[in-house]
Amino acid sequence: MHGRSPPTRLGQFAAVAALALTTLAPAWANPSLPEIQSSAPVRPASNLQTAVFAGGCFWGVDAVFKHVKGVSDAESGYAGGRSNTADYEQVSGGATGHAEAVRVRFDPSQVSYPQLLQVFFSVAHDPTQLNRQGPDTGTQYRSAIFYTSAEQNMAALATIRQLDGAHTFARPIVTQLAPLAQFYRAEEYHQNYLALHPQQPYIVFNDMPKLKQLRQQFPALYR
Repeated sequence: MHGRSPPTRLGQFAAVAALALTTLAPAWANPSLPEIQSSAPVRPASNLQTAVFAGGCFWGVDAVFKHVKGVSDAESGYAGGRSNTADYEQVSGGATGHAEAVRVRFDPSQVSYPQLLQVFFSVAHDPTQLNRQGPDTGTQYRSAIFYTSAEQNMAALATIRQLDGAHTFARPIVTQLAPLAQFYRAEEYHQNYLALHPQQPYIVFNDMPKLKQLRQQFPALYR
């Protein structure tokens, strides 16, 4: 591990207990949520689009989307605040307006934005937790979608209404929708964190189960 990590992420879980829970899916996940098929028109692979999602600690969200077919790249970073506060130490204080976020570049001929929304809501995080995810608390861990177009905004709104209307979750979805002003890439030691630290207790306990859930719930999308 390089650099300083927040106390809420490290040293909380005994390694033995964490390893014992690797086979569990997130408690909030609904395995009956259907996998939707892409209806996107076939486009050149170079015609990539961008989506930005915030769902708690960016380590796990980043790892989930890296395992989705059609995603060419996922980067951890910050969105929602100003450039002069887009660093880990300040964001961790919870007063910058930033959320830990992940920028996803994807090929719409292979995976559609509505499919990414399905993964975000059903696997990547719990959209019913307000300003927290698991052991992490604060507005920097809020659930948010930073849309890059009016179409993305409408798709996200429609998905939230559909999931809430179907009572997919026991509580209402609290995900915020906001236009993306700017995405600020996080420090290098945060990038691709799960792949580089697969045995860290926080990763084992909180994020490895998400990859299993992705593979089980969206087999056609998993890679």
